[in-house]
Amino acid sequence: MKISVIIPALNEAQWINEAIGSAKLAGTTGPDVEIIVVDGGSADKTVTVAEGLGATVICSERGRGAQMDAGAREATGEVLLFLHADCVLPDLWQLRVQEAIEIPGTVAGAFRLSIDSPGVALGVVAAGANLRARFLGLIYGDQAIFATKEAFLRANGYAKLPLMEDVYCVKKLRELGRVALLDETVRTSPRRWEGSGIMRRTLGNWLLLSLWYAGVSPVRLHGWYYG
Repeated sequence: MKISVIIPALNEAQWINEAIGSAKLAGTTGPDVEIIVVDGGSADKTVTVAEGLGATVICSERGRGAQMDAGAREATGEVLLFLHADCVLPDLWQLRVQEAIEIPGTVAGAFRLSIDSPGVALGVVAAGANLRARFLGLIYGDQAIFATKEAFLRANGYAKLPLMEDVYCVKKLRELGRVALLDETVRTSPRRWEGSGIMRRTLGNWLLLSLWYAGVSPVRLHGWYYG
């Protein structure tokens, strides 16, 4: 088995070294790993850092969904894993992915979430995200979603949406088979919550999700949330 780790990036020079480093620490056992960074037009040293760490770098139109789809098209692995540039994979992640995918009927999966902060509030946010993923099946992109390439293509990949492309993709994958939630955690940066405020970000995420399920266009949601 070969796993392609696809990292969409835009001005992520500060963070991407840890993401690539965690993907490279796959060890000498288990599946082969290739790392593809898909740059959306960075103005910083993202490309230089990624290439210096041995990743394959390609360029695509800007937009996380479009970038991840571009990476999937270039990938040579049987399994695709989508890693945000500010996230870090756990030790031996590649073995856990292999074990999950080899369970009959499993087409995809994700890790649990941890937020790189000692604060209690963000610990509660991470716990809530993991409960959401376990009991509601709502998995976000910062949980390092992975899928067989065959299933990903059958699900038509990531839709070119300004929001909710990850939730929508997992929804389509569930129509094809089991989506596993692994016990191990992906560590993500707290920057999103610290930048906009923990309460505002958390409540905003839930509101966006609720409105999306109610049928509100992701384009409209994006304009409301970021406009």
